[in-house]
Amino acid sequence: MAPPKKSKKAKRESKKSKKCKSMSVVPIEPRATESDWWDSFWQKNSPIPVFSATKWRDECNPFKNASVMKIFYTVSDCSAIPTDEAEGFKFFFRVSKKTFDYICSLVRQDLVSRPPSGLINIEGRLLSVEKQVAIALRRLASGESQVSVGAAFGVGQSTVSQVTWRFIEAVEERAKHHLRWPDFNRMEEIKSKFETSYGLSNCCGAIDATHIIMTLPAVQTSDDWCDQENNYSMFLQGVVDDEMRFLDIVTGWPGGMTVSRLLKCTGFYRNCEAGERLNGNVRILSEGAEIREYVVGGVGYPLLPWLITPCEYNDIPSSMSGFKTNHEAARSLAVRAFSQLKGTWRILSKVMWRPDKRKLPSIILVCCLLHNIIIDSKDKLQPDVALSSHHDPGYGQQCCKQVDPLGKAMRENIAKHLQHGKEKAPSN
Repeated sequence: MAPPKKSKKAKRESKKSKKCKSMSVVPIEPRATESDWWDSFWQKNSPIPVFSATKWRDECNPFKNASVMKIFYTVSDCSAIPTDEAEGFKFFFRVSKKTFDYICSLVRQDLVSRPPSGLINIEGRLLSVEKQVAIALRRLASGESQVSVGAAFGVGQSTVSQVTWRFIEAVEERAKHHLRWPDFNRMEEIKSKFETSYGLSNCCGAIDATHIIMTLPAVQTSDDWCDQENNYSMFLQGVVDDEMRFLDIVTGWPGGMTVSRLLKCTGFYRNCEAGERLNGNVRILSEGAEIREYVVGGVGYPLLPWLITPCEYNDIPSSMSGFKTNHEAARSLAVRAFSQLKGTWRILSKVMWRPDKRKLPSIILVCCLLHNIIIDSKDKLQPDVALSSHHDPGYGQQCCKQVDPLGKAMRENIAKHLQHGKEKAPSN
């Protein structure tokens, strides 16, 4: 008797079962091997490669292998890379391993829950969260091309692009608490530090702005984005505290506008004008003058009751000399913060090739968040990380002529207080 015929439904299920069995499953990298990416990366990029005796004899003897001789010359040129492994980690990724683990913990849920296709390495394994974070940090820290970053990790250009953007979205969402306006108690600490270090009573921070330079396609070019140095750029403005931590930033505005106009386009300006920021306790000086909360800024900003700028004239009277020195020292915190930001995350200091102007503000914000995470984690950057020159090289200072009478009176009272304290101080 012939065997009974299978129903159509049974045939479909049988085919489906066979198909599932024949599919190759990409193994997920186990937790125990998630540190392997660093071992591989360090071996490839360490300034002192270590070879076994057998490998030296068979493959790596430069007298037998010309391509290896070239590797030796290349490695010897990387004198800036520390030989210590922990310092080498910070050199490549700007953070200590402890802070790196913290960043991974922030973004792990997002990077695991939404894995896009194609995130595999050359061995066919899914990228671990740690390796994804390392790729993104290296891209932001070096500013190198996606091809170069990918080659260092054994992944393709498209993978670097996907990984970096997913990391940026995750940090933007998960690390917001690292960049916020201080509460009352923290602001009192900041004001105390400014007064102790610079003699500026009731000072809450320093403000500055920098250009993020880019190239644009011909169809997107306009005078709005062309700045005073004929570069296409996007502005980043920030207020920093005594530790050069960003308290408030704004970005996304065209570099072709003036700093004073940029200020007036920000929520920070609107909040200060409405009395919703820098509205803490008024300080009564020994001379009886009242000093409200304020920040210090450069000559490109208007002189306002809550934004104190340097004197606008060249011949400064002796009563203002102390103020000029102390004001410049406090204001330099913002200048140094931007130099450190752009030196740490070199993607911001290099000319960006045709970036998406809708995505660029997110990249800038995440670099500022990472800057703050480094400070909050008490990581110490290597001394040569910050830019050695000004954060906006080649840009001349714009001078704003706007002077608010109340701001001018505030500045004079601060200067008199500094002069009075100098006269009272005992001479050595």
